[in-house]
Amino acid sequence: MASNSSTIWSSPGYYGPVTATLDWCEANYQFSHYIAEMANTFSNLFTIALAICGGMEATRQSLPTRYIAGYAGVALVGIGSFAFHATLLFQAQLADELPMIYVGSMSLWLLLDIEPGFSLKSSRTKLLVAILVLFDVLFTLSYILYRNPIYHQLVFATIVLTVTFRITYLLKRSELAQRIPDKKKAIIGTLFSRGAAMFGLGFLIWNLDNIFCSTLTTWKIFVGWPRAFLLEGALYFYFLLNYLALSLGDGQEMFYLACISRTLCAKDDHRNYTVGYRLGLPHVWRINAKKH
Repeated sequence: MASNSSTIWSSPGYYGPVTATLDWCEANYQFSHYIAEMANTFSNLFTIALAICGGMEATRQSLPTRYIAGYAGVALVGIGSFAFHATLLFQAQLADELPMIYVGSMSLWLLLDIEPGFSLKSSRTKLLVAILVLFDVLFTLSYILYRNPIYHQLVFATIVLTVTFRITYLLKRSELAQRIPDKKKAIIGTLFSRGAAMFGLGFLIWNLDNIFCSTLTTWKIFVGWPRAFLLEGALYFYFLLNYLALSLGDGQEMFYLACISRTLCAKDDHRNYTVGYRLGLPHVWRINAKKH
């Protein structure tokens, strides 16, 4: 993710002038001629590593392909964000922000496509896939033409809120909720709540970093580096979203994991799945050996 804060000082970099519409409160090219924002850039390695771990575990558990593809999308967000913050070019900014929309809309598709079975051949699934692709294409074209970061943020926030409402409905008010034991619903709800809390706290720190950029910059100069890295809001933002604690897991991944858990319980027998932990991170585990 990015912010609309302008850095207080910067130096020329390898990639030329900044063409991105967003910039964090972090000195550009301070430590390397090839890396524009050092803290922002390398903090994305958390996202990439956890997405790889999630995808490998999903493959190990023989989960349906759609969920493994979702983890690939989360990794793509991290790779795009790495490129964006390293270069501060608009093309790389698109590689960061567009996958966020794609993964978010895919999560919503997963929550809407809850008929039994994982085939893509049903009329409902085909319609939902068509709507998903159309939405992503239209947003991509409109965002390239209308380069307003607030537009992207509003669309992404709308998707997150819609996913939140959909999961809440499926857990509490839908007919499917009656077939899932309260204990399993509580596990899914806890995963989602923790992910939402991490997103919320990370978003708060992100905005505080923007609002108090001048003050924070003064403090960074005063304490000097490497201690000044502790004042980089970006580090805490990505830390909260990607590695708050081994026992809690990743904020983005928890949102996605809650979607996986809920839709698996709807499209298959809930007794076939549980949530387990490997290396301290939560994953969906298959109880039986059934393949898809």
